[in-house]
Amino acid sequence: MFEAAEVGRSIGKAAFKDAEPEVHQRLLGLQQKLRGSNKALIIIVSGVEGAGKGEVVDRLNRWFDTRDVQTFAYFDESDEERERPRFWRFWRTMPARGTIGVMFGSWYTRPIVDRVFEKITASGLDQELQRIQDLETTLARDGNIIVKLWFHLSKREQQKRLKQDTEIAKFKKSPLLKEYSKSYDRFAKVSERAIRLTDTGLAPWHIVEATDTRYRDIETGRTLIAALEAHLEAGDDRHDSEAPAPAISLTDPSSKRTVLDAVDLTQALAPKAYEKALEKAQARLHKLAWAMNREKKNAVLVFEGWDAAGKGSAIRRVTSAIDARLYRVIPIAAPTDEEKAHHYLWRFWRHVPRAGYMTMYDRSWYGRVLVERVEGFADENEWLRSYQEINNFEEHLTDHGIAVMKFWVHISFEEQLARFKARQTDATKQHKITDEDWRNREKWNDYKLAVNDMVAHTSTDSAPWTLVAGNDKNFARVQILETVCEGLESILQ
Repeated sequence: MFEAAEVGRSIGKAAFKDAEPEVHQRLLGLQQKLRGSNKALIIIVSGVEGAGKGEVVDRLNRWFDTRDVQTFAYFDESDEERERPRFWRFWRTMPARGTIGVMFGSWYTRPIVDRVFEKITASGLDQELQRIQDLETTLARDGNIIVKLWFHLSKREQQKRLKQDTEIAKFKKSPLLKEYSKSYDRFAKVSERAIRLTDTGLAPWHIVEATDTRYRDIETGRTLIAALEAHLEAGDDRHDSEAPAPAISLTDPSSKRTVLDAVDLTQALAPKAYEKALEKAQARLHKLAWAMNREKKNAVLVFEGWDAAGKGSAIRRVTSAIDARLYRVIPIAAPTDEEKAHHYLWRFWRHVPRAGYMTMYDRSWYGRVLVERVEGFADENEWLRSYQEINNFEEHLTDHGIAVMKFWVHISFEEQLARFKARQTDATKQHKITDEDWRNREKWNDYKLAVNDMVAHTSTDSAPWTLVAGNDKNFARVQILETVCEGLESILQ
């Protein structure tokens, strides 16, 4: 693979002087088109140590209008980053639509380095590469233009640069060059596998020969021009022909019975039994929350359900048992302009808790396959592929050791109507009932089918759904509290 980048390509000074202004001008023009599009440009700068990756990044920041460019150097992980799933640091820095993100180092760096120094096995590397491919597919299908640049040097050329000792060479030389050059052959072998397994039509690799710096820079510019022209000419259609079929068939719309019909809504707790069970469960949860903090374990709780099902009151029973320093509740409403400018999972990745803490989502990423599906805010192509995207997201959480608990609070059609009417006559609750609630009620059966598909596609061993019998609020609250306690205990063992 790398032999094709060791043939001695070069550009003379005069040719570079002629070509560079044109590349600069064309990139600025394409950047202007990008601003008005529904796409973002992600540039991954990777390659052999000593190949001048930092110089390339400097060049890109001169060629582009830096007002719409952000450069992120993933050199070392902070404590904050180590306490969350590995991809958290990348998701939080994803460029918004119409802008450019330059990733100096990326999600490839750690898996390659870890494999070279035998911190992970060959199968562990392949698993990480599959996750990377899933991530890039998710981003590309959402409209991101991904340009992956691998800057290559031969072993001989790397050794030559290692021995350079002029003042400018010392200034530009990577601090990792000396250490990594000792393992050149190993790096080449692992990197070749990483490139081969992640070189896809949606996110292809571009291997750039970096021996001659002028050739390296002009080739980089021309590669970016070609990628931007190809994607911007295609317009803002974020769909592709490779969208996968769902893993299992969706619910037959003609079927009247769904997974919600199996929930026994007659379950109830008498007031005295409820008070006793509530006190016991909350005391248990209080101890577990502090144990989670001591053990540096984190948890994510997801609350979904019908309007007026009692999600808010259930969340309050959970939070009242936990010290306020140990949790955050994230209420999810319609996305802001900033959130719309990113992949829909971006706003949820941002709030993943660090080790020792909990995040509770009052509604969540499942809006993609519920509200957005039923109301037509996401087309079929988008919400169908979201099942796998959501499963991948939750797998990142659970593989990091995060307890993920998901609750759908179910009530009957009749019970919802009774609660709506009660809210209308109660001055303290009238703000909770809106015209939108009544409109959603008219689509009850559509939502039932969507919930059934959601459970069928995303209830996994590591992140199962709990369908809560919510007609009796007392029973629902205790069921949720006890399930949370069991989930926390399972990761504290």
